[in-house]
Amino acid sequence: MDYILVFVIIGLAFVMVAASLIISRILAPYHPGGMKNTTYESGQKTIGPSWIQFNVGYYLIGLLFLIFDVEAAFLFPGAVVFRSVGLAGLIEIGIFIFILFLGLIYAWKKGVINWV
Repeated sequence: MDYILVFVIIGLAFVMVAASLIISRILAPYHPGGMKNTTYESGQKTIGPSWIQFNVGYYLIGLLFLIFDVEAAFLFPGAVVFRSVGLAGLIEIGIFIFILFLGLIYAWKKGVINWV
């Protein structure tokens, strides 16, 4: 019985998202073609094709950055309540950092961090 309110809120969220998408589709101006379909690059004419392949290393570096950024977000609450969690909390934080350190070593061994 307690989950009915949760399902109502989730349903209401879906309805609000759908309504905002429909309203924006109806009210927003839509004039494709002409200059809107050209590639913008600092106001200069593009040289060569617009679709080129990038090195996958850029994406992997981005993913590593995201992982360690999320690590910082997860460590912050532990640092805030550090005194109240005691030794058990310190051990859990240490295990968390150790697992991420193993991931960093794995990425290093695979050559993800090497730029050349």
